[in-house]
Amino acid sequence: MESPFRPRLNPTLPCIGATAFSLCFLFAHAALSFADDCIPLESFKTSTVGQFPAGWKVRKDVAQKDYTVKEEDGVRFLHARSDGLGVQAAKQAEWNLDDYPILSWRWRPVEFPKGGDERASGKNDSVLAVYLLVPYSQIRGPQAVKYIWSELAPVATALESNLGLTKVRVIRSGRDGLGAWKEERVYARADFMKAFAVETAPKPAGIGVLTDSDDTSSTATGDYADFKACRR
Repeated sequence: MESPFRPRLNPTLPCIGATAFSLCFLFAHAALSFADDCIPLESFKTSTVGQFPAGWKVRKDVAQKDYTVKEEDGVRFLHARSDGLGVQAAKQAEWNLDDYPILSWRWRPVEFPKGGDERASGKNDSVLAVYLLVPYSQIRGPQAVKYIWSELAPVATALESNLGLTKVRVIRSGRDGLGAWKEERVYARADFMKAFAVETAPKPAGIGVLTDSDDTSSTATGDYADFKACRR
């Protein structure tokens, strides 16, 4: 079965004759150029299905059970299930934000935390969250832009946490799309520079994810896949 995450050329399409050859060459070149516009950050291909992903870390070892690699139709992804916990998982990844200003990924909500509302103290749980992480302090931790799928907070809601070191942006809202993969493409460079009022784009330290349910003492479940940094 074809992967649902990436387009593929049809290997059975013949290239016959000069005109057809030229068209096939141009089509192939365009496909390669599209691929060159992005660099992979995480596809989970080197991780073992059923285990915590290779190269990732969590702040508390107990949370390793919350993040496991799964596979469907030949595509691997990170499955997150939180039962009353709220621990981020992160992977080190460095790239040039000036050259690759867009962060892209796919995610799928499965179960929203019951009563979760990122705007309310004591209810700040999210089914899905993705972080752009930038080095800041060995003591206080990194600066971050956190992109979330909220059940209740409207798209474009801006929040902050971690004493201002994390700027939160709601980029998808509501239960529409429950159980379906959605692709996101955010201008991470512009978002970070605006959020932290800096004039020079930093070098990211990595990416992170968080599916949490500690504030609501409930359960949250979601999936993440195909992280990339893109030129456009």
